[in-house]
Amino acid sequence: MAITCSADAIIPTWAYMLLAIALQPYAKRIVFGSLQDLEIENFRSALSKIDWSSFSGAKVVVKGCSKVDVPVAVYVDVVNHLRPIAGSLMFGEPCSTVPLFKKSKS
Repeated sequence: MAITCSADAIIPTWAYMLLAIALQPYAKRIVFGSLQDLEIENFRSALSKIDWSSFSGAKVVVKGCSKVDVPVAVYVDVVNHLRPIAGSLMFGEPCSTVPLFKKSKS
């Protein structure tokens, strides 16, 4: 659930806290921000469950087209996880990829 105020109003911090307390029994997750902020947090939660070490030295293609609209922030998070460990990183589909990174052979 996303909590935000779209009006130009002064709302005390404790009001958002009180709202979160009231909503907590009914919501799996409560985020202060927009629905897009909530969506990003849900993706980040899923990313935190991945064993990134399994991509060590691998050639990784991050899928570009999907039935699910993935926020750009999530792709940046994926890069932050993969760049230190992957052998190479590409974006797109296996038949048409954009090379993003290749580890040097030093």
